[in-house]
Amino acid sequence: MHEQTLTGGQALVRLLAGYGVDTVFGIPGVHTLELYRGLPGSGIRHVLTRHEQGAGFMADGYARVSGKPGVCFVISGPGVTNVATPIGQAYADSIPLLVISSVNHSASLGKGWGSLHETQDQRAITAPITAFSALALSPEDLPELLARAFAVFDSERPRPVHLSVPLDVLAAPVARDWTGEVRRRPARGPAAAADVHQAADLLRLAKRPMIIAGGGALHAGAALQELATRLGAVCFSSVAGKGLLADRAPLNAGATLCVEPGWQLISQADVVLAVGTEMADTDYWRERLPLNGQLVRLDLDPRKFNDFYPCAVALHGDARQTLEALLEDLEQPPADSGWAVGAVARLRRTVDEGQGPLQRIHQQILQRVAAELPERGFISSDMTQLAYSGNYLYPSQGPRSWLHPTGYGTLGYGLPAAIGAKLGAPGRPGLVLVGDGGFLYTVQELATAVEELDSPLVVLLWNNDALGQIRDDMQALDIEPIGVLPRNPDFTALARAFGCPVSQPASLDELQQALRRGFAQPGVTLIELKHACAQA
Repeated sequence: MHEQTLTGGQALVRLLAGYGVDTVFGIPGVHTLELYRGLPGSGIRHVLTRHEQGAGFMADGYARVSGKPGVCFVISGPGVTNVATPIGQAYADSIPLLVISSVNHSASLGKGWGSLHETQDQRAITAPITAFSALALSPEDLPELLARAFAVFDSERPRPVHLSVPLDVLAAPVARDWTGEVRRRPARGPAAAADVHQAADLLRLAKRPMIIAGGGALHAGAALQELATRLGAVCFSSVAGKGLLADRAPLNAGATLCVEPGWQLISQADVVLAVGTEMADTDYWRERLPLNGQLVRLDLDPRKFNDFYPCAVALHGDARQTLEALLEDLEQPPADSGWAVGAVARLRRTVDEGQGPLQRIHQQILQRVAAELPERGFISSDMTQLAYSGNYLYPSQGPRSWLHPTGYGTLGYGLPAAIGAKLGAPGRPGLVLVGDGGFLYTVQELATAVEELDSPLVVLLWNNDALGQIRDDMQALDIEPIGVLPRNPDFTALARAFGCPVSQPASLDELQQALRRGFAQPGVTLIELKHACAQA
């Protein structure tokens, strides 16, 4: 008996498995049935989300902690528009995300026939927020498009890819079995030797060198630490780069470039080396950093070399390999780091002493979190004032441990991203930092968390019964606050309805006890902390 011919959808799933995909997030629909036909026996786990936005954010969180592309399946039309926000977030933060969607039959595309889920030009929706968005015109297009997607993830600045597959292509038999044809995945390389030498010369002569490391340096922590030590350089990180250096490392200035003391310190650098960071205003909370010295940029994206911050030397290459090449070229004993160590110590004191009343409350909460978060734990944070303070105050335990929607800044990220992160790194305990406003964007994903997770995930809901940041911004601009004081549900009753253990601590001491209990039990736990209780 001959093996039954595979459909395009089945073959696509088998090829995904060949590229190492082990998890996909999505909601099955009438337009994705052929993809789901391929899942049994593929070795790929399917995670049922409760909204396509949740699927996209879960894939994002999976990618951030695992370093592997996150994958989701969505239907045409509303599935694509629902997942567009997570695609935009992944694009802004350089996250490898593969979105595979159906689209209507080839013969109907662009005709306006009123077909189910019809979109006039689906590719045009995602093209501006992806590395590329492509339409498969036959099953034989799929291996080429998938190879191209993984080439982006492996050799370029990692950004989302969207593949649209018409219903007839999903259902059509493949002309030949290409499911084992995993194409060569191109590797990244170091920057050109001449450019490395030029950068080394600048750094060698610098009196006050400083480093800014971003998400593009997450795999280069050891080389970064060695270079900072060799140069005696203050080392900042962006939010995406939190944890690259040990929190109390003497040269680690952390993610403090978003507050005044950090700005003042970076202005004293005579040479700044920026590694794998976009250097965007969303990283710094101001339009432009006060850079008074020469700038050396190391990045995979050549468009970054002469944008808002033109550089003296451009290093186009992989962060780890290029930093290792810089270390070889420098060949010098560690510089005197006395000034830099002192500057970092003064920076930390100034930041600590300069907190306002609200940030001081946040700091006290974060200290309780740090005391209870188990080793190797991660935090997935939403767009909430508590997380904004945590971006520069929280002592991250290592890279890929603080997930925050920095660039796009979308509400609703924290919970689904944490679920995806848990599935990408099942052995790592997780914590969600989310405000009451953002929680309601994706609260339905508690159903997925209860269904899928069997190890600790604690949701810390910071409930100030307001869209607090927007309220404060309105008041600062002398605008009467409108639409910022919502009527919230009973969050603990809501969480119980999903099957979550809940607690409402009345003080910071009770919060710490609740955190300890939450990290000691499997599955998801909700802790609702009200503003007044945090002051108790």
